[in-house]
Amino acid sequence: MATTTTEPGYDILVVGGTGVDTIVRVDALEVPGGDSVFVPPARDYVGHTGNGVALGCHALGLAVKFVDFLGDDPQGRMVLERYAELGLDFDHVVSPHGTPRGINLVDPQGRRFSFYDGRHPADLRLPREFYLPHVERAAHVHLSIVNHNRDVYEDLDALGVTSSTDLHDWDGENPHHLHYALRSDVVFMSAATVRDRVGAVLRGILEKGRARLAVATDGAEGCHVLVRGETEPRHFPAVRPELPVVDTNGAGDAFVSGFLYAHLGGAPVEECVLAGAVAGAFTCQSEGTHSDFVDRVGLDRLVAAARP
Repeated sequence: MATTTTEPGYDILVVGGTGVDTIVRVDALEVPGGDSVFVPPARDYVGHTGNGVALGCHALGLAVKFVDFLGDDPQGRMVLERYAELGLDFDHVVSPHGTPRGINLVDPQGRRFSFYDGRHPADLRLPREFYLPHVERAAHVHLSIVNHNRDVYEDLDALGVTSSTDLHDWDGENPHHLHYALRSDVVFMSAATVRDRVGAVLRGILEKGRARLAVATDGAEGCHVLVRGETEPRHFPAVRPELPVVDTNGAGDAFVSGFLYAHLGGAPVEECVLAGAVAGAFTCQSEGTHSDFVDRVGLDRLVAAARP
């Protein structure tokens, strides 16, 4: 177990969700004929959802703490080197199961399909004595849906600390995601799977859980936001990036970081959505997973340019 530090406090604590992604660029997101095909060089990047939210918030100047399991392996060392390079405050518990991996296929339009190896067993949990001192110093906690952090909610409730989560392409029913959906104050998800059920799923999150608002991102179509007290979600358009889209890996996590940056600063929902949309669009302009995030100056400039 890594040695913890004695920071006075964090704007946001991210719990879980680091690993290494291998990006394979393909002509199309389908299996071609035959048994092999030549592709451009496959490249490894430090990635996964918690990594994206932590680095996105870090780039925006928030005081960020990131904690997780990590393997004592080449991928784990790659993660530690990357965070040391960027100055991200990260502590971890060594996992005997190794560092999670992902294989992401990316087509010429920047669309992706991910294979996640989910190697941690279902009964694995972050030790309470490890995470609790960090939770006690956090103004807000973001929990990735990695399962080994699911017990953290008990301490969040006891301490009165607000939380958020990202359900990704939840189908609206899977009980694993539902645990996070109903216990978080701010819930993000993708509309990719629920499609025409977006409104019903968002309403279910607010009616059955504690969330103050729920957001369903929808790629180039923008996002849908439902705030407690409202009956129907509002649709917000996407923001077009300044440069061509080359890779959408990490766009959702960048949206979350931009939204939370504005939300934790007390901004209204409309400004939170705009900050998220700008941050997500910015990330699509560079290859790789979580390889480039907008900073505070860039966000302010792009938000001003995107306003009607």
